[in-house]
Amino acid sequence: MRNIHKFAVLATAGLFALSMGPAFAQQKSGGGMVCWKDKAGKTVGCGDKVPPEYQDNANSVINQRGVTVKESGAVLTPEQQAAQKAEAEKKKLDAQKRADDERRDRALLDSFSNEKEIDLKRARDIQQVEVNISAQQSLIKSLTDRQTETRGKIDELKKGGKPVSPQLQQEYDKQTADLAKLQDQVTQKRKEIADKNVEYDAMKKRFVELKGGGAPAKK
Repeated sequence: MRNIHKFAVLATAGLFALSMGPAFAQQKSGGGMVCWKDKAGKTVGCGDKVPPEYQDNANSVINQRGVTVKESGAVLTPEQQAAQKAEAEKKKLDAQKRADDERRDRALLDSFSNEKEIDLKRARDIQQVEVNISAQQSLIKSLTDRQTETRGKIDELKKGGKPVSPQLQQEYDKQTADLAKLQDQVTQKRKEIADKNVEYDAMKKRFVELKGGGAPAKK
């Protein structure tokens, strides 16, 4: 029934256009007749202009042959506009993510020819971090020895009932702060190693997927 109604409206519009002849081109719809719809999207009437109560609804322009040449959607509410904007932004972000993923995939395939090369690169990167950790641990040992010496001087002064000079106390406090900083750096470097292992595991898995292989080879 709905299709029959729509056909009837369009047929009426076509007959109206033909009956008007050349004068039809001068109507407010710009050379055609405009048909308007209700809130449900159903065409409910046609004429030279949209009635005020249907201004915010969807409408279409029909030429002299009864063919739809232009369609306008309903005016969006602020909520619909916000939802439309959010959807457009999501599509933009999704497209950007796909482009980034494709770029990383190309770089991965260009950088390695097999899984063993990925493992070798992982080992080199982790070794560099371990060298840094080793150097920091040497500094920690040296600074700990100096702090122990400074602590001994402070304890000796206190036992003898002598005041601890501000310079000596500041030296001890600075050594304590420097030790805490070095130990924190070592902790961060160890986390970096863990993160690199996770990164290379994911890289290797993706490489196998791109190559169309099965499970990654064991290291």
